[in-house]
Amino acid sequence: MKIPFRNVVAHLFSCYLILNGKLKILKRRCEKGEIILSVYFHNPSKKLFTKCVKWFIKNGYHFISTDDLQRILIQQLEFPKSAVIMTIDDGWKENKENIFSVVEKYSIPISLFVTTQPIEKQERFWWTIIAKSNKDIINNKKIEELKIVPNEVRIRKVMDNKYLSNAGRDALTFDELMEISDMNNVSIGSHTVTHPILPMCNDNDAEFEIYESKSKLEKWLNRPITHFAYPNGDYTKRECAFLRKAGYSMAFTTNPIYLENTSNVDLFQIPRFGVVDNIPFTENLCRMTGIWYERKNFKK
Repeated sequence: MKIPFRNVVAHLFSCYLILNGKLKILKRRCEKGEIILSVYFHNPSKKLFTKCVKWFIKNGYHFISTDDLQRILIQQLEFPKSAVIMTIDDGWKENKENIFSVVEKYSIPISLFVTTQPIEKQERFWWTIIAKSNKDIINNKKIEELKIVPNEVRIRKVMDNKYLSNAGRDALTFDELMEISDMNNVSIGSHTVTHPILPMCNDNDAEFEIYESKSKLEKWLNRPITHFAYPNGDYTKRECAFLRKAGYSMAFTTNPIYLENTSNVDLFQIPRFGVVDNIPFTENLCRMTGIWYERKNFKK
């Protein structure tokens, strides 16, 4: 199989970052208890997810839960050394085997942020509908365009294309979600009802997405849902206010910065580094440890 040119270049750049000592600097900062690594996944292969878990274990990291993190950030627990928190967004059907079988094997805590409607209705995520209906898409251009238009425009475009997409489902089934939620060390959080871009929604739609997903999950799981992840990582002060009003206690962004040992971390703006499904592990290693990003993360 032909390897994309960007993957070759990214692999070489990642090797440069690692050999240049950036990874060692990061590990020293973690060992000193200066930062916590916050990592999220979407739909990785079992091979990729296992590699990530094994790398953290081999390098002396221990895994903390979202509840642990909240207690750390409100100073009920000491800031840990060499700690990592792992989360998953959306609730893809492949997650059960590719992620949760590994979670069970290594007994590590992890949180799954669920988009409820694709599970309830067993339908595709809106962006896969667009992708399957537009074969001429280059680099997800059409999908990215729909992330920056008013939500009612996006919905209309998705509905116009829905009949063109192949039948099938992208998400876990209800029974699979129940099974996963009963596993040791697994917590469930909200990721809205339909995965809209919240800042593109009007007030009523944004509130519905935030409140209804919480209500639905609490009814399904018979437990409080207090953690949230912003779809696509997009949010404003309005969304933070809605979350507080709805009774959430913490929310995760996709801001690629470190969780540092300070007392001023906003519980509704928790940063995370993303692992990308189809890129070289060397690049993902640099991404999930933060050395792929800003120069300020490289300080000694």
